[in-house]
Amino acid sequence: MGLSEQEQKLLDELERGFYATDANLASKLGEGRVISPRRIIAGAAVAIIGLSLLIVAVMLQVAAFGVVGFLVMLAGLILASSNVNRTITSSKKPVAGKAAKQAGQAKNFFEDRWDRRQGQ
Repeated sequence: MGLSEQEQKLLDELERGFYATDANLASKLGEGRVISPRRIIAGAAVAIIGLSLLIVAVMLQVAAFGVVGFLVMLAGLILASSNVNRTITSSKKPVAGKAAKQAGQAKNFFEDRWDRRQGQ
């Protein structure tokens, strides 16, 4: 189900306000990220090996071997899930005066809106 026109406008206003008030965080969140298939495959392989070691340890009833298997499995899952690499950098840097002006306008807009809702 899509957003109504009013909801879409409100979402756009919030997004513009977010970018205006915290340009640094917005640029970090907006950066492109590339997922490395090699790391996912390697991490999955290490996790499967760790799981196999854990199963063998349970069958042999050797607790120390089971702990090692669990740690290997955990390392594989961490390797597979930490596959985000920064490769695309944003060349847009906001001008301080312009960003401050937009932040002030967005703040005033939201303050005015809040005041209207509160009946002031």
